[in-house]
Amino acid sequence: MTDFVVYLDTSEVRPGKLGELKVAMADLASFVEANEPRIIAYNVYFSGDGSRMSVLHIHEDLALLNFHMSVAGPLFPPIAPLVNLLTIEIFGAVNDALLEQLVAKARILGGTVIIHDFGSGFARV
Repeated sequence: MTDFVVYLDTSEVRPGKLGELKVAMADLASFVEANEPRIIAYNVYFSGDGSRMSVLHIHEDLALLNFHMSVAGPLFPPIAPLVNLLTIEIFGAVNDALLEQLVAKARILGGTVIIHDFGSGFARV
């Protein structure tokens, strides 16, 4: 079994907002890098046509994803007018407190929360 947690959210970019969104996400990524020294990865991806954005982050355990949500969470609301959140997917175990935070984020940005329970495999992280 592995303890690390992978977070992936996917959003539609609102028409005419791609440039502003890229700046906002670069600022958010810089904030996360400066304030979350134990995060394994935090990456923002855009589809080739700029219509979708995916944010992928990897945490060594659930506590660090909880930490991310509390530290970076206040920065999510200004991004809401730029995107239509489709899904937040979590690969790994969550607790009730984290699930509540994820659902709150989905309420702000739209979308649904999907939890994927660990089945089998390994990680070399």
